[in-house]
Amino acid sequence: MKLTFLGTGTSQGVPVIACHCAVCQSDDPRDNRLRTSALLSTDDGRNILFDIGPDFRQQMLRHDVQHLDAILVTHAHRDHVGGLDDIRSFNYVQHRHMDIYLNQQARTALERDYHYIFEPHQFPGLPEADLHTVGGAPFPIAGTGLEAIPIRAMHKDLPVLGFRIGALAYITDANHIEPEELDKLNGVDTLVINALRIEHHFSHYSLPEALEVAAQVKPRRTFITHISHQMGLHAQVTLPDGVWLAHDNLQVNIP
Repeated sequence: MKLTFLGTGTSQGVPVIACHCAVCQSDDPRDNRLRTSALLSTDDGRNILFDIGPDFRQQMLRHDVQHLDAILVTHAHRDHVGGLDDIRSFNYVQHRHMDIYLNQQARTALERDYHYIFEPHQFPGLPEADLHTVGGAPFPIAGTGLEAIPIRAMHKDLPVLGFRIGALAYITDANHIEPEELDKLNGVDTLVINALRIEHHFSHYSLPEALEVAAQVKPRRTFITHISHQMGLHAQVTLPDGVWLAHDNLQVNIP
């Protein structure tokens, strides 16, 4: 399998509008971050998307993604679901509804915010989606032959989901994970986890907190995502062995 980081930035992206800090003015492409999302591609050609933010259209075009099998939603904040309307293109070329997996809180939010998609009498040409509510139990991703294990976490007071698929675990917008949920990550090879900045934040892991989680999980590799301009320049962030800042367009092979 291969994981492509489509976006690694926070809700504002990097550069931030009207910001003149060193990161937002950097000419290092690694400091230019779209909103956080990633694409898992299997050896037999399946594509599973983690989150569908407002940069979804640009990300699909940038990577020439020709089909999409399913979307795993971590939570329904706009920077993680703001591109949902653009699944219409895949509906059209694939002649089917898009399978979307999410928790109950996210489902309630999508059915409210995108009510026109889920109303019984649809206007022709609207996006088509089948929502699958998941809890804490493993579930099959329809049509892919893959199983996902939900990792329940908290984003301040909001329940969010991370996902483990085989040797990969993907967690973003968390700032607390209970020990029994961390146990689901035993033996994971590659951990993707959020860290907003070096200093503490009220609803996201800071870099030291994310590194503490990684030290507990003990993956072979850890990649940091959902990074703000407050983290500092990509080239100047010091990390322990086996840990990297992810950046847009980075591709990682998953055993």
